Amino acid sequence: MSAGTYTPRPGAAPLGRMITAQTALETRMLLRNGEQLLLTVVIPTLLLVLFSAVDIVDTGAGEAVDFLAPGILALAVMSTAFTGQAIATGFERRYGVLKRLGASPLPRWALMTAKTLAVLFTEVLQVVLLTVIAFALGWSPQGNPLAVLLLLVLGTAAFSGLGLLMAGTLRAEATLAAANLVFLLLLVGGGVIVPLDKFPDAVRSVLDLLPITALSDGLREVLQHGASMPWGDLGVLAVWAVLGLGAAARFFRWE
Repeated sequence: MSAGTYTPRPGAAPLGRMITAQTALETRMLLRNGEQLLLTVVIPTLLLVLFSAVDIVDTGAGEAVDFLAPGILALAVMSTAFTGQAIATGFERRYGVLKRLGASPLPRWALMTAKTLAVLFTEVLQVVLLTVIAFALGWSPQGNPLAVLLLLVLGTAAFSGLGLLMAGTLRAEATLAAANLVFLLLLVGGGVIVPLDKFPDAVRSVLDLLPITALSDGLREVLQHGASMPWGDLGVLAVWAVLGLGAAARFFRWE
């Protein structure tokens, strides 16, 4: 056995391996956090089951689950990509985790890539779970699967950018309060459960421009009404994605 057999070889791991390892870590942290699970799994599931089984809100003609399921899918995306990510990243920034990771061999853009991949992986689990529950409640989806995928990806990009912007500019406590407040407001006024035609026209013209409205309406147009490609809603989400991610990249503070 040569003397150099166990000689250390210091240096960074390959970039792909670093991103994979960080993605796995971020995903485990998301799934182990009780508050995250409440936002990402428990609340959307309870809302879907409750409002589908009990006639609380007038969702129009047809089965209530056909109206509710697309909106709950949009809510699940917002809860993970915006609310959950904003809160987790905000406290990581406060406790110096981001500062230390930024000094590691993992590039900062790769760290954000890993966070985004973790969000996407979590959303896949959410969509599968909510879809199974919705089918059990009698959901009959239709439309173009590619349009659904585009809406979910653009919605994730839009909410992720806004969540990172909030986490990177506000104090952790302010991020916690603001993210939860925005979640509640958009749950009520974003067309998730309450149809937008219940709101006054002046208010609705503003609500139509929100990313949660574009995502829930777009999914509903495809899955409930069979639209091929809701270009208007996709355009709104694309604008929010560009603005949110651009602003996050410009103003995010690591310390």
